[in-house]
Amino acid sequence: MAINSQRIQDNIAKAKKGDQVAFTFLLDFYWSEVYNFMLKRTQNETDTEDIAIETFAKAFDRISTYNPEYAFNTWLISIAKNVHIDILRKKKSVLFEEITDDEDSRAQNIADSSPTAEDQLIREQNLSSLLQCIKQLKPQYQEIIQLRYFQELSYQEIADQLHEPLNNVKVKILRAKKLLLEIITKK
Repeated sequence: MAINSQRIQDNIAKAKKGDQVAFTFLLDFYWSEVYNFMLKRTQNETDTEDIAIETFAKAFDRISTYNPEYAFNTWLISIAKNVHIDILRKKKSVLFEEITDDEDSRAQNIADSSPTAEDQLIREQNLSSLLQCIKQLKPQYQEIIQLRYFQELSYQEIADQLHEPLNNVKVKILRAKKLLLEIITKK
């Protein structure tokens, strides 16, 4: 089914009223366009994903300022460009601390993939399949799923723990759930 411009405008109007389903629709519909545009600019999937997440978080936070005289995707792309510029500025600032390849490698090796007692308990409860799907996610999405659904932290508690804005956390959770659904559907 093709998505017409009226359906998009309806979802934008609903999102302006705080409708989470409309936010999810807009995120799903425009994610690839924003992601692919920024990937061409950054040539880095991790940076691109971070930029896209922040773009949607900012867009949803400021959706009331969206002017319908302009295309919604144009508005999102301009936000993405500004986010990218901000990131480049931060990288150039004195306060930015570079992570060496060695530090990055050690950080990636911290996670232990061996089954824990909790994993075995979950497996006994027929959830091992779900855990295997979660492990296919990128580490940042594994962490956000763990915090939200296994530790049952609130969005604000997750934002505080990760030192990220609340809207970024909400977008990451939406994105993680979407990616997890895609993995489960492919099984």
